[in-house]
Amino acid sequence: MADPILKIEHVSKFFGGLAANSDVSFQMEHGMIMGLIGPNGAGKTTLFNCITGYYPPSRGEVVFKGVRLNGLEPDDVCRLGMVRTWQKVRPLAKLSVLDNVMVGALARTNSLKVAREVAHEQLRIVKLDHKASFLAGGLPIGERKKLEVARAMATKPELLLLDEVMGGLNPAESEEIIQLILELKKAGLTQMVIEHDMKAIMRISDRIVVLTSGEKLAEGGPREIADHPDVIAAYLGERVE
Repeated sequence: MADPILKIEHVSKFFGGLAANSDVSFQMEHGMIMGLIGPNGAGKTTLFNCITGYYPPSRGEVVFKGVRLNGLEPDDVCRLGMVRTWQKVRPLAKLSVLDNVMVGALARTNSLKVAREVAHEQLRIVKLDHKASFLAGGLPIGERKKLEVARAMATKPELLLLDEVMGGLNPAESEEIIQLILELKKAGLTQMVIEHDMKAIMRISDRIVVLTSGEKLAEGGPREIADHPDVIAAYLGERVE
């Protein structure tokens, strides 16, 4: 059996005396989608930050493709093949949609020609190629979310971390994102997804980790998590069908 692509081993993150994450452990296999859920303030985004180098873990280790990431900067982690999106999308508003995605591509190449080709390819995948020349600041929220994914994908990741990529979207826009995530999985991309839309997370995830108050409450398959009494009590409130 292949080694896990990502191992989170007893990761804790403290801010002063506050534990935003406390002794969190799990691992991800190649090609899977891992859902990361929990109430607001559970430590989900903090864990993303620890995994991708924006915060150093206070304790524990993050191991990606056999490489210990503790102490590496986000650009180092990106070059190793792991990239994240942000909950609050921040496109380079005065640049074109194409140029925004080229910025991601330039993490892998110094050639503007190659970066432009990669950017066009990613815009086609997220169905924004018809907006390539538009200013990114003028896009509606649903298209900004797609642009964020395209820019991350242009770095050619092996592991993509999506932070509430469906947040603020209407049902039709969310469905487009769900289909995009599933298409990326079909292409072999490993993904970790923070999401509050439980029906969406149940549809896309192979496994789900539940955080509450910075600690791991549960881990399992979607049905197992939906039926877990502690998860229902702490977060879901009722079973998700």
